[in-house]
Amino acid sequence: MQSNSRHAVAAGFLGWTLDAFDFFIVVFLLDTLALQFGVPKSRIILTLTATLALRPVGAIIFGMLADRYGRRTPLMVNVIYFSVIELLSGFSMTFTQFLVLRALFGIGMGGEWGVGASLALENAPTKWRGVLSGILQSGYSIGYLLAAIATRLVLPHYGWRWMFWLGAVPALLALYIRTKVPESQAWKEHRVGSFSEMLRAIQGQGRSFLYLVLLMTFMMFLSHGTQDLYPDFLKSARGVPATTVPYVAMLYNVGAVVGAIIFGQLSQKIGRRYSMIAALIVSLLVIPMWAFGGSLVILAAGAFLMQVGVQGAWGIIPIHLNELAPDAVRGLMPGLAYQFGILVAAPTNSIEDALRARFGYSWALAGFEIFVMVALTIILLFGRENHGRSFHSGDLLIEKE
Repeated sequence: MQSNSRHAVAAGFLGWTLDAFDFFIVVFLLDTLALQFGVPKSRIILTLTATLALRPVGAIIFGMLADRYGRRTPLMVNVIYFSVIELLSGFSMTFTQFLVLRALFGIGMGGEWGVGASLALENAPTKWRGVLSGILQSGYSIGYLLAAIATRLVLPHYGWRWMFWLGAVPALLALYIRTKVPESQAWKEHRVGSFSEMLRAIQGQGRSFLYLVLLMTFMMFLSHGTQDLYPDFLKSARGVPATTVPYVAMLYNVGAVVGAIIFGQLSQKIGRRYSMIAALIVSLLVIPMWAFGGSLVILAAGAFLMQVGVQGAWGIIPIHLNELAPDAVRGLMPGLAYQFGILVAAPTNSIEDALRARFGYSWALAGFEIFVMVALTIILLFGRENHGRSFHSGDLLIEKE
């Protein structure tokens, strides 16, 4: 793989890693922030929903800029934006201030994925797309892992504000993008001359776009439904000590990285959809361990295998969506479908919290995810893919329906 490709993949991976770190900090601070601001824990969970709900706005803004002006500059602006918002979150004095800042953070989070994924995968050799897609998406799990490490190392000694102030660090990534990452050659070949031309390129893609939104909605149910409240589940429903929970999170995020890479590479051989279905079967089979395990060892093993499957399916998403998107709007359409999916799925945490009150924590998580996994399998079976599609003019199109 050429150095240009390596730098592009590194930029996309690091951007998504640091973005996820900034998001998952809140997951480990639900009780701390509720006490700090004098509100019920459900109000802090609401800030997660606000972040997720504003992500489509970022996808539209930064996606359109990326298709019109190139991938590099919008990605640099995006990284600086979400770093500044994260820094300011650490200065919040009231719950209202914190809620507004977390909503604004969602705009930055929503813009990063689509632009970073298109830049990385347009520069990637076709034969490496599957595994690089898995590596790129595993940045999300690495970010979660880093948030767990910070909870163990930073929070006890420096307090919750420093957890957010660390969010200023990603701004340095903009310098790396500026000096090392080349502009996408595929964008240069298919660049649009105006925003109106961009809108015309989207016309006629209605059914495809709606399918992608449906797919991404259930993928969001899958990931956020198995990750966001799981640390709280371990503490409040299974009695796992608060000091131990971050170590369990570190373990299952290692599983997530392993799954993303394995199933990403598998998708090069058996196709995108069947690889995702195989990953979903893994997750479905370990639900009894993950949600009903009677010991810490069983719960930890179940959580590890759960994320092997969940992020195994997710590792294929970056390349799957980019291969299905029209050339002229590859910066916009995958990211927009991704973020509209999260908009619909934004209440995931609140839904599971409500189910917990009625059915108990274990059945709330298990029942919700069984439904999601079965629905996702059906959606994938009736979907399509463009496995191996070229991103460059004049190259052979290999399409597998």
